[in-house]
Amino acid sequence: MEPTRDYPLFGGAFSATLPPGAIDVSDLRPVPDNQEVFCHRVTDQSLIVELLELQAHVQGEAAARYHFEDVGGVQEARVVQVEAVQPLPLENLALRDCCQEAWVLSGKQQVAKENQQVAKDVTLHQALLRLPQYQTDLLLTFNQPPPDNRSPLGSENLSPMPWNLGDFEQLVTSLTLHDPNIFGPQ
Repeated sequence: MEPTRDYPLFGGAFSATLPPGAIDVSDLRPVPDNQEVFCHRVTDQSLIVELLELQAHVQGEAAARYHFEDVGGVQEARVVQVEAVQPLPLENLALRDCCQEAWVLSGKQQVAKENQQVAKDVTLHQALLRLPQYQTDLLLTFNQPPPDNRSPLGSENLSPMPWNLGDFEQLVTSLTLHDPNIFGPQ
């Protein structure tokens, strides 16, 4: 199964390469207008692209940590642990011309799914692309819950492989802006 190239996001204002087997969650349930959410066909993995208000009060690595902790608060995480934060070279990004700085963060959050009491350690990888000329922080998140012990239905050979960091990197680096009007009048 091949990745989906130039998949339109936010009504075509952006596009990106999605990993094989990505399902658009908006086809299954309502998704906020500032998010694009995709889930894996078999695993509980998900990818989220969010357009957020620029948090100008935090800079550099602190901005990446701020958004990670904010996501943990929204998800009512019991534990929020940053494992690594590093700058993302702008020359690797399709958005390099409008991105002022970029950061990649990896960490763990202990969260319970809706209607469940047991919290699981979920590994999160986030990329923060800062677009101050549009007053926007673009946050991309790759959620990697622990593997499920259930065996997928049908033949193992037909099940898509779980996504990996290479799939997330391809999403981040391929993200392209086509219509700056998505940010409103400048």
